[in-house]
Amino acid sequence: MPDHGKVPIMGDLTTARSSPTGSAPVLVASNRGPVSFNRQEDGTLALRRGGGGLVSGLSAIDDPSAVWVCAALGDADREAARQAPDGRLDRAGHEVGGQAVRMLDIDPETFARAYNGVANSTLWFVHHLLYATPTEPAFDAGFRTEWQAYEAYNAAFADALAAEAAPGAAVLVQDYHLSLVPALLRARRPDLRIGHFSHTPWAPPDYYRMLPDDVAEAVLTGILGADRAGFLTRRWALAFADCCADLLGAEVDREALTVTHAGRTTALGVHGLGADADFLRERSHRPDVEERLAALRAAVGGRRTIVRVDRTELSKNIVRGLLAYRHLLRTRPEWLDRVVHVAFAYPSRTDLAEYRAYTASVERIAGEINEEFGTDTWQPLILHVNDDFPRSLAAYRLADVALVNPIRDGMNLVAKEVPVVSDAGCALVLSREAGAFAELGEDAVTVNPYDVIATAEALHTALTMPTAERTERTKRLAAAATALPPQQWFLDQLNALG
Repeated sequence: MPDHGKVPIMGDLTTARSSPTGSAPVLVASNRGPVSFNRQEDGTLALRRGGGGLVSGLSAIDDPSAVWVCAALGDADREAARQAPDGRLDRAGHEVGGQAVRMLDIDPETFARAYNGVANSTLWFVHHLLYATPTEPAFDAGFRTEWQAYEAYNAAFADALAAEAAPGAAVLVQDYHLSLVPALLRARRPDLRIGHFSHTPWAPPDYYRMLPDDVAEAVLTGILGADRAGFLTRRWALAFADCCADLLGAEVDREALTVTHAGRTTALGVHGLGADADFLRERSHRPDVEERLAALRAAVGGRRTIVRVDRTELSKNIVRGLLAYRHLLRTRPEWLDRVVHVAFAYPSRTDLAEYRAYTASVERIAGEINEEFGTDTWQPLILHVNDDFPRSLAAYRLADVALVNPIRDGMNLVAKEVPVVSDAGCALVLSREAGAFAELGEDAVTVNPYDVIATAEALHTALTMPTAERTERTKRLAAAATALPPQQWFLDQLNALG
């Protein structure tokens, strides 16, 4: 990407400065907000409310003065943000669920470079160990333009948070998109209590050092601007601490989970986000799910089921999962015409060439499996590459075996959701590289995600697990999976800031 000079944004937002105080006692900052917009045929903007752990978590706050700061992700979002006073959607008459939402109208090119060029093509790849290192990464002049955009994007958030926050407010900054925000915000508003939470894994020092030295240090010191840095597992928290020690020379207390650098101490916290059991159980029995469940049952025809539900994300390891299923059918002929693999994949990051190529590989291998083994009365693999949440819940309910085999995953909520929703109990085949393994590993069938043959054997073990054992394991898995539901997960972080 050519260097076009200074990255445009909403004015010059790169200089740390003190800001006038706002009135919000609690703030959340994330790239994606709780609502989005699309343009209707008549030209009006239609609002859509999102879901997920953050949306559920923020609903635990009953203070109407709390503010969620997010980015406008598309043209309709940007228009809504421009029409709202100071980008505050709640002041423009939009129904945003009783929450105050400030949506930032960041220059589209700056946003694209920060989001795709740095957050998703660099930081995500580093933390998930995804690079094919003989040829990538190559941090050239184009990357430097993208990094400048990432700095400007983070500065825009820091300015908005500084303007909205009441004196001494608590600010919870979310994820790798906003790793620079804590330090930038502290420079603007040293009175604030700042937390940062990483929803991804954290790379070990040797891999993390692939980043340019100044970039690697900026990300670490950015997060260390927080009073508290949260992670999904102790493993990821310690990896962050190790990077701070190796790259910054920071003092690390691995027992107390603290990092001290440049005269400040940042506490590290571990909060294993769990499934929302009440929501899942209620939602999975609505009519639209029942309708899809009936269709799935008809397609499966009474056979055993192996279910996976993922985004078409490189780290989810769908390709090796399909290869393992093929190996199972080739080496265990007793499963021919007796099992169906149901694979639902949500399209992910289709604007990145690597992801389009990966999705094409998934579809190609699925077609090869059906061609090799399928008969007039048996389709061994049912693959859908589209977004259909009710159909996913139907698959959860039908699953005899759930396959969750990521190369690396911060948590993986699918591993937690399937045991909660499953009608008859399911055996969980789980990668040891998923964050969820820390909580679920004892009752799962563990796999090395790179070992196709061992994964095939794990599928056989899961398929032949005695019913009573499978039932008991499912109960324990569901209990562990729901130990920290989204609202409590969020409140625990908030309370830990003091």
